Amino acid sequence: MLRPRWIGMLLLCLVVAAVFAWLGQWQLGRAVQTNPLPPGATEEVQELADVAAPGEYLPEPLVGQRVETAGRWVPEDFVIVTSRFNDGVEGYWVTGQLRIDPTRTETSAPTSIAVALGWAATEEDARAAIENLETGAAAGDTIEVTGRLISDEGPVLPPRGADPQTLTRMSPAALLGQWHDVSGLFVYRPYLASVDAPAGLDAISSPAPADGSGINWLNIFYALEWAVFAGFAFYLWYRLAKDAWEKEIEDFEDARREPGDEPEPSAS
Repeated sequence: MLRPRWIGMLLLCLVVAAVFAWLGQWQLGRAVQTNPLPPGATEEVQELADVAAPGEYLPEPLVGQRVETAGRWVPEDFVIVTSRFNDGVEGYWVTGQLRIDPTRTETSAPTSIAVALGWAATEEDARAAIENLETGAAAGDTIEVTGRLISDEGPVLPPRGADPQTLTRMSPAALLGQWHDVSGLFVYRPYLASVDAPAGLDAISSPAPADGSGINWLNIFYALEWAVFAGFAFYLWYRLAKDAWEKEIEDFEDARREPGDEPEPSAS
């Protein structure tokens, strides 16, 4: 282990372990999610374009931020999302594609955001509300929408035997697959849970997010992994050096062994 070759290998392992240790420290820093916003800041309504940008993930402190924007509903893009609970009661959400007014965006490309408009206890009520919304969407009027900005829940497969178009999670990525007129469209990754519900629907229960900090156990797990990798770098150096030493010992013993010391082959 004191030979130059193995000292050089040790220095290389030190560099690798240092990189792994830095990655572990970085993961630990991300494990504690501290909300830098002052208490009640999420309740101050802000312009959507000032909080998030199309195609970008919503930073953790801004989840639940109340925002406002304006645009028009795209006809035929009102989609029902099942298995939505409102104050503990299971029901349905009616969602729509809001094509944002170009004056409220920072890009010249068409931009949309998925909006959860309201909750219905039955699918029949949800479809009746959609009929009313389609009438207003056909007029193409610009409307103001205020609500909470929520992260994408991620798409999942529908229940076995259900319609393939059935949605059980509020996922703009999944809704995009059912929307019309999406060529060259910019879409926000989070969705907007409207504060006010249209006729025939109940307002979605969406309380303010809790202030303070939380612990992301997944990041802690990753930090432990990097610590294990750093320790493995030293073990690998030790194992390689020991294997080389044991091989030299075997070669030395073979060289010292006299020809007469070789065991005679057994008679067959």
